[in-house]
Amino acid sequence: MTLPVVLMVAEKPSIAGSVANILSKGTHTTKTGKLPIHIFDGEFLGKQVTFKVTSVVGHVFNLDFAPEYQNWEKTDCLDLFSAKTIHKEASGGVIHHLRSVGANVDYVVLWLDCDNEGENICFEVLNCVKPVMKNWRETKRIYRAYYSAITAPDIHKAMRTLKDPNENEAHAVDARQELDLKVGVAFSRFQTQFFRNKYSDLDSSVISYGPCQIPTLGFCVDRFDLIQNFKGEAFPRFHFSPAALLDAERHRQEKLPRSPALLGARPASFFVFSRKLASVSSLTVLSVRESNGARVRPVPMNTVTMLKLASRSLGMGPKEATVYAERLYLKGYISYPRTETTAYPEHYNLLGAVEQHRTNPRWGGYVNALIAGGLRVPRKGVDAGDHPPITPVVSVDPSTLPSGESALYDLIATHFLATVSDDCKFVTTFVRFGGGDETFSYSYRRVTQPGFTALYHSQFEDESDDENDASEAELAMEAYSFQKGEVVEVDRIAERDGYTSAPGYLTESELISLMEKNGIGTDASIPVHIANILERNYVSLGPKRTLIPTKLGIVLIHGIYSIDPELVLPIVRGNIEKECALIAKGKAKMDDVVDHALLVFKQKFIYFKEHIADMDALFESEFSLLVDSGKPLSRCGICKRFMKYVKNPPPRLYCAQCNVTYNLPPNGTIKLYKELKCPLDGFDLLLYSRGNSERFVGVTYPLCPFCYNNPPFDGMSLMVRTAGRVERRGAINVFIRHANSDCWRTACSRCPNEEDVDGEAKCNGMMVLDLESRPNWKLCCNQCNMIFRFTANLHDVQVMKKRCEECESSLLKVSFNKNSTPLPGGETEYSGCILCDELLSGLIEMVSGRNRHISLVHRRGRGRGRGGRGGKGRGKGKGKGTGKRSVFDDM
Repeated sequence: MTLPVVLMVAEKPSIAGSVANILSKGTHTTKTGKLPIHIFDGEFLGKQVTFKVTSVVGHVFNLDFAPEYQNWEKTDCLDLFSAKTIHKEASGGVIHHLRSVGANVDYVVLWLDCDNEGENICFEVLNCVKPVMKNWRETKRIYRAYYSAITAPDIHKAMRTLKDPNENEAHAVDARQELDLKVGVAFSRFQTQFFRNKYSDLDSSVISYGPCQIPTLGFCVDRFDLIQNFKGEAFPRFHFSPAALLDAERHRQEKLPRSPALLGARPASFFVFSRKLASVSSLTVLSVRESNGARVRPVPMNTVTMLKLASRSLGMGPKEATVYAERLYLKGYISYPRTETTAYPEHYNLLGAVEQHRTNPRWGGYVNALIAGGLRVPRKGVDAGDHPPITPVVSVDPSTLPSGESALYDLIATHFLATVSDDCKFVTTFVRFGGGDETFSYSYRRVTQPGFTALYHSQFEDESDDENDASEAELAMEAYSFQKGEVVEVDRIAERDGYTSAPGYLTESELISLMEKNGIGTDASIPVHIANILERNYVSLGPKRTLIPTKLGIVLIHGIYSIDPELVLPIVRGNIEKECALIAKGKAKMDDVVDHALLVFKQKFIYFKEHIADMDALFESEFSLLVDSGKPLSRCGICKRFMKYVKNPPPRLYCAQCNVTYNLPPNGTIKLYKELKCPLDGFDLLLYSRGNSERFVGVTYPLCPFCYNNPPFDGMSLMVRTAGRVERRGAINVFIRHANSDCWRTACSRCPNEEDVDGEAKCNGMMVLDLESRPNWKLCCNQCNMIFRFTANLHDVQVMKKRCEECESSLLKVSFNKNSTPLPGGETEYSGCILCDELLSGLIEMVSGRNRHISLVHRRGRGRGRGGRGGKGRGKGKGKGTGKRSVFDDM
C-alpha cells in the first residue's frame, strides 16, 4: 500500500537539507539537482507517511506591470498608479519544480522563513502546489512550521506545534510591494526622462525615486546641510603644562569656565585675564569631588542593533552584515537574524545557553568566571511578538570561520554574554584649580569594576539619554589622583583659540537608528535601502563608514523638497509602514490601505509634475546641458545630422535636431563601426567593446543605436550588468554587417553566467560573431561574459543563412589553413553547426563561464558537414537532447 505523501517546502536548499537531516535522523535519500528533494518515511499526525523535503530560492513570483505598461515612451506615468499588475516567475523553473514535486501529495508543511516575507512566500508556494495536490479543500492538509533556529530542538518543536499560515502578514507584503512598484516607477520614469534627456553629467542611468529610498537619502542630506550651514564659534582656551604632570600627556589640556565674557569675540577683559595668568607659576587644588557611575550592560540584540554595531565596530555595511548573518544562521550557529525583539523569552534557559561556551578558546575563561559569580538578570527589552533576540546557538571558535562570519559571530556571542554580565562601574572625579585669582575645572573617570567591558569593550551602544553613560575612551582613562590643597607647579601657560566643531557626516549606524525611529523600512529592508543610495551614486562611503551625499544626491533631495517636502520627509512613508503593520495584524484591509496610499501619491505626482521647473532650476545650476556636451560621432538615421556622443554615465547619443537621446551599453567604449549603416533604419552602426579585463575579454559587438532602444523584434530584452548587479533595461538588437549587406541576429538562450536553479539560463543575450577578433575567431554573448572561442587556426568564419535541421541554429562556414586543415583531400572550407557537428563542436572552447556549455555536455553528434566549397554541413546529432540551446536566427 502506498503511504500518504507530505511535502515540506523550505526557503533555501540548505534549510531543506537541515530539516530533512534532523527529522530523518540522517536516514533520508536525496534526489540531486538545483533544488534537491530529500525523501524519508516517518510519522505525521499519528500515521506513517513518506516525507518529501525540498525548497524554493526566495520569492517564487515578482510583481511587475502588465506588458502594455512596460514601454517608457508609450506609457503616461500617471497611468501607472492604476495600471494592471501581474506576477512573473522570479526564478526560472521553480514553479515547474513545485508543481512536479507537489503532484498528488496529501499534505503540505511550509518551512519558509518566519517573518512577513516568509509568510508571503508561503502563499506563493501554495498557489503552485494547491492545484496539483490531493483534496486540499476537503480536510485540513496545509500546515505552517514556525521556528527560530535550525537546531534539533527547534525543528522538533516546530513539528509538534504546526499552525496555519498567516494570510494577513502575506497581504501586508503584497500591499508594500504594490505601493513601492507603482509609486517608485511612476516618479522614477518621469524624473529620468525629464533630466537624463537634458543634462549630460548626472552620473546615473536612472534618476530613481523610492518611498523609502528618498527619505533615507534625505537623512544624509539633512546632516550635510547642517555641516554646510554650521558656523564655528571661537572661545579662549588655555593650555598649560604642570611640571608635576609632564609624564601624563592626556591631562595637559584645561579649559576656562564657559563664562559669557570669555566666549566668542575677544573683549578687553580677555587680555587683562591673559596677562594675569602669564605670571602664574603654580595652581592649587581647591576641591576634589567624586561621583559613582555605571555603564549598564546592553539589552539583547535585535536586527537593527546588530546592523548598527557591525557598521560602527566592524566596519561592515548593513547589506554585508545581513549576508554573513544569514550564513551563520544557515550553518546553525546563531538564531534567526531578523527580529525586532530585545527581550529573552520567559522560559529561555540562559544558564544552559551560557554554559556551552565554557570551553570556547576565545571567551571560555570569561564565561567560567561569569558562571562562578552568577548570571545577572538581563535588562528588560521589548517583546515585538516575532522571533527571540539574536543569540549564538552553539559555541564556535571564531578563528575557524571565514573572516566576515568570524567577526560577526564574535560580536553576537560577546553581546549575548554581555547581557548577563555585571555593569561597568566607574568613578567620576571633579577637580577645581585656583591660580592668578581665577579658577579652572577638570573632570575624569576611573574604572573600578570592568564588568561586561572586560570582554565586550569595543562595541558600546550610544545611549546619550543615560546620565550614567560613559564613552569607551573615558572609561579607559587612568587618571592622576589629585588631593585637596595640593600645589601643582606650572612651567608654561599658552593661550590657544578653541572653536566649536561641526557635526560629522551621518554614519551608517546613525542612519539605521534614524530609519528605525521614523519607521522607514523594516529590519529586512533597511540594508537594501542603504545599499540602493550607495549603488545609485546618491551617496559615497567615507571614512568610518560615513555617508557623504554626492552632488546628484544633494540636488535630488533639494529639488524634490522644493516642490513637496512630504516626498522627502519620513512622515508619509512612516504612516504607510504603520498601515501595513495593521494589515499584518488583521486590523486593516489591504485594498483600503493600497487605494488610499495610491490616491495620496497620485495627487502628489500631479503636483510634482506641474512644478518640475522648480527642481529643474536647481539641476541647471549644478549640471551641464546635454546640448552643450559631447562630441559628434555618428549620423542620425532620421535627420541625417551628426549625433553627439556623451561619455558621462550613462553613455548616450544625443541628436540636437530631433531632440532625442539614445542610450548605449554602459561600462565599455563606443566607436564608429566601419561607416556601415543599419539596413532597417539607416543609423550608423557602432562598435561596443567591454574592455580587456580578464572577466570581459572579447566582449565586443556592433550595434545600431536606434534598434538598441527600439527593438524591431518581439521578445528581445537586455540584462545590463552594472556594479555587480543585473537590472532590466528596455530591449536590444545587435546587428552584424557582412560583406553581402545582410544582417544576422543570434540569440543566446543558455549563457552559463546567469543560470537559474533548474539549469535553465536567465540570460536572454545574443551570441555575436566578433568580426574584429580575427584571426582568433570567437563568438561573444552581448550580455554576459560567455565566449565561444575557436581553437583552430581559421582564415575566415561566416554566418550562413542555412539552418541546422536538428537544432535550427544558423550554420557557420569556416576556412582552414591549407597547411593544418583537418579535412580530407586538403580541403579548406567547411560548413556546419557548432552545436551538433562533431568537427566544429570539437573546435569550440568555452571560456568565462563553465568549462563546458550545457548544450554541449554529453552531445557528440555525427558530423555530416561535407568538406569543399559550398558544402551544406547539416550536422545531425545522435539524440534530440533536452532543454533550450543557443540558436542563431536570421531576421
